[in-house]
Amino acid sequence: MDLSALEKEILEADLSTEEGRTAFQKRFLQKGGVLESLLAELRTLPPEARKARGQALNALREKARQRWEAAKQAYSTPLSTTPKPQDPTFPALRIQPGGRHPLSLIEGRIIRFFQRLGYTLATGPEIEDDWHNFSALNFEPDHPARDMQDTFFLDPAAGLLLRTHTSTVQVRVMERQKPPIRILAPGRVYRNETVSARAHVYFHQIEGLYVDEGVQTSDLKATLTSFVENFFGPGTPMRWRASYFPFTEMSAEVDIACLICHGAGCAVCKHTGWVEVLGCGMVDPAVFEACGIDPHRYTGFAFGLGVERLAQLLYTIPDLRLFGQNDLRFLQSFQGYGYAL
Repeated sequence: MDLSALEKEILEADLSTEEGRTAFQKRFLQKGGVLESLLAELRTLPPEARKARGQALNALREKARQRWEAAKQAYSTPLSTTPKPQDPTFPALRIQPGGRHPLSLIEGRIIRFFQRLGYTLATGPEIEDDWHNFSALNFEPDHPARDMQDTFFLDPAAGLLLRTHTSTVQVRVMERQKPPIRILAPGRVYRNETVSARAHVYFHQIEGLYVDEGVQTSDLKATLTSFVENFFGPGTPMRWRASYFPFTEMSAEVDIACLICHGAGCAVCKHTGWVEVLGCGMVDPAVFEACGIDPHRYTGFAFGLGVERLAQLLYTIPDLRLFGQNDLRFLQSFQGYGYAL
């Protein structure tokens, strides 16, 4: 085939239309085209003629490629920046916005606050043994404090149970990490209680632990007072009550004025006008000894928050059972809520 005629065809082909560009591509650039066929015939030529014809065919193929690329850029339709007219009578897509569960919202708020104070997150198993759930926390085998928490035992002989608090995570951290320790332990816990507007067989808890040299009760009070005022607002009525926990000495509970009835009395506050929002205390030296930490050198405090209780108060929800019923009417009321403090 005369290559000069083929070159003329390449240079003069009409590429102003989509059909012309497609035909040009098939003839000169794709497999099975005329140039590919001529290149395949090179092996039939004598060696002295093969090189020169091969160079000429490659040059033609490069010219064809350049013409096709230029035409594609010149004649392709650019994307329009002019908005298309819209028909206001056309049915709109009904896209339902998502939302976080209220317990997830509250847990996120609590975690973000304490992370700004330098606390890090720690987790542990929900199926625990007697040592981490009771014994290491100063619960003796016949200690009456064991009756404070009705436990779901999975294997009583082996001491396996569903954890009743996330204090188990604190024990595990103190066993493997030496002070200073500043952790937050969120998680689900289980207790064999009567389900009511203010109690359930499972709930979500966040416990904190701070251990170092020279930690004092004033540090505990300043930290938790700051949290309550940040969470519920400055000036929230608040009171401290002496309490008892086997793993802390001293022990205290913190109440705030009921945000649901505003002190008038309701089922949530047991008609007292006050609601407990957290328990706390200085870590008992016996707990440090059980975990291998020197109680003469280190002191610390621990606290525990019920996520459901705080969500119930902040969102004025009268019945704690609503959190676990998956009622879409209830859950959709929290669409658009965020983590902002």
